Amino acid sequence: MLGSLSHCGKIQAMLKTTGFTRRTLVRGAAIMPAAASYNRILGANDRINLGLIGAGGRGRGVMGTFIKTGQVNVTAVCDVFSERVDQAQTQAPGSKGFADHRKLLEIKELDAVLIATPDHWHAATAIDALNSGRDVYVEKPLTLRIEEGPPIVKAARINNRICQVGMQQRSGKIYLQAKEEYFKTKKLGKITLARTWWHGNGAHLMKAPERMATKPSNLDWARFLGPVKWRDYDPQQYWNFRAYLDFGGGQITDLFTHWIDVVHMMLDEDNPVSAVAAGGVFCYKDGRTAPDTINVLLEYPSGWVATFEGTLAPGITGAGVEICGTEGRLWITRSHFIFTPAGRGAQPVRVDSPREQTIDHVENFLDCCRTRKLPNGDVYIGHRSAMASHLGNIAYVQKRRLKFDPDREEVLPL
Repeated sequence: MLGSLSHCGKIQAMLKTTGFTRRTLVRGAAIMPAAASYNRILGANDRINLGLIGAGGRGRGVMGTFIKTGQVNVTAVCDVFSERVDQAQTQAPGSKGFADHRKLLEIKELDAVLIATPDHWHAATAIDALNSGRDVYVEKPLTLRIEEGPPIVKAARINNRICQVGMQQRSGKIYLQAKEEYFKTKKLGKITLARTWWHGNGAHLMKAPERMATKPSNLDWARFLGPVKWRDYDPQQYWNFRAYLDFGGGQITDLFTHWIDVVHMMLDEDNPVSAVAAGGVFCYKDGRTAPDTINVLLEYPSGWVATFEGTLAPGITGAGVEICGTEGRLWITRSHFIFTPAGRGAQPVRVDSPREQTIDHVENFLDCCRTRKLPNGDVYIGHRSAMASHLGNIAYVQKRRLKFDPDREEVLPL
């Protein structure tokens, strides 16, 4: 399921022997040219030919955002359930339909792909797409396991490909403004606590409709499972994969990854050194393996902690990040931020978001496809924020405090 992290050290050693170090990964060094792959030189006004891999609700939604930019032609869509292919083709008339992403990648004119599969397929589809010479926009979390991250980073770097992870706050105007005005200027003073929460997220409570009780003939269950061990068709595991740790990381990787990435962005640190977690399936006794209630605490070496709390219990909703320092605190959501200086009677400052951040993030990706600049949510950034979330899940599953080496990306003995 979540496995051990011993493999991470081997991957890091492998990267070093091939000329990679953490520094080169951060800088986005291109060490080798892309071999035998499609590379069209894009002009400033060229429309980008986009393929969708994973045509569920999120995939079709983000594809719709790409279409709204007026900068793409959606030429191909792929899903293991042909009903979803049909739905995506309704949004993208004239696009070709596929059940196997490898067949989609054989289309020579394809410039980029949007990956919105369940988490357990992210690594394989991203690496295949990058090795084929395509730029990639992949939904978060980048990985199902920490050790999957470095090979994806390597594939992006050696093929000189743009790889944006769908952590859209990285491109959001209020997040960028908050970083410039309050964190670069140190207006919060010494940071001690970053508190995050996300309650009542409905994506983790989806119920398979009655028509899915028997496997549809046009759903390839074996391909859906992919790298996961075989089990008979289960409509809930297909319809609500986020509730099962074989397919995703539950609320921690699906929700906390967004928020810990905001914290990493604001504080310019992505290197947790310890993790603890507690929670369980307290409310929904429906066979799920991901906890419906969870608390995570990460410690960082410069002297602050980050927390996450989430519950799916009825009656509580809401999400946000609060970063606390000796001179004030900043509370931020996708709709606005509020800075409150320390001291009695201090007047808070509120700034509202001009628009939803996903379109900003998509436009940043499309711009980078043309300019070849690193995107705001670069693959290495996505790997490190997923890594922090994975530590919470590992601590939860192993029921112990983890001591972590963030440079070698290894759990250490206590």
